[in-house]
Amino acid sequence: MPDRLLSVLLDQMVQIIGAHARLAAEHLGRDALDDKVMQAMGRVPRHEFVPPELTAYAYADQPLPIGFEKTTSQPFIVALMTDLLDIRPTDRVLEIGTGLGYHAAVLSELAEQVFSMEIVEELGTKAQRRLGPLGYGNVQVRIGSGEYGWPQFAPFDKIVVCAASELVPPALLGQLRPGGRMVVPTGLADQQSLTLVEKSPEGKITTREVLPVRFALLEAGT
Repeated sequence: MPDRLLSVLLDQMVQIIGAHARLAAEHLGRDALDDKVMQAMGRVPRHEFVPPELTAYAYADQPLPIGFEKTTSQPFIVALMTDLLDIRPTDRVLEIGTGLGYHAAVLSELAEQVFSMEIVEELGTKAQRRLGPLGYGNVQVRIGSGEYGWPQFAPFDKIVVCAASELVPPALLGQLRPGGRMVVPTGLADQQSLTLVEKSPEGKITTREVLPVRFALLEAGT
């Protein structure tokens, strides 16, 4: 597909994300996502992070299959989760669920360093091969279960979990720096909410359900 057409489709995707944010204003408490998040969404070439046979659909605002019964998330949801994190340029971010690396690339545009975990070795390996050559050198990928986080590099300023858990995973909560934020889908398989978790500088935890969502469940084990 010609690069110019891909660029046009990317611009259209960003416009659609903006429209979805306006439609979700009642849930979000505002009618737009942060400009820096929208700009990051407009810079990351999503077609580089989907299987080649799905290139024509890369900029549709929908989840796409990436193999191993996994999907890459809908761009609006990626943008929303990133927006809720309120990432600063000095932040160290932990991502659970690398997939093929699309969300990690978006996070990379905003954070100082991204640590991303993927339980499916083939997906994590492919993500590593994509991210570096595309200029996302501040992303480090680890193969393994994200249920227990990445203690070696904890604490993290921000944590984003791209899989659902009935409750906020305690190990991840423990690896969140005081003053930090976590975004995680929580709830039962058929009744999930995108949840914002905030840890005050004193360590007090507050949560807020933002939007109904549907994610695959967080897998345990390695």
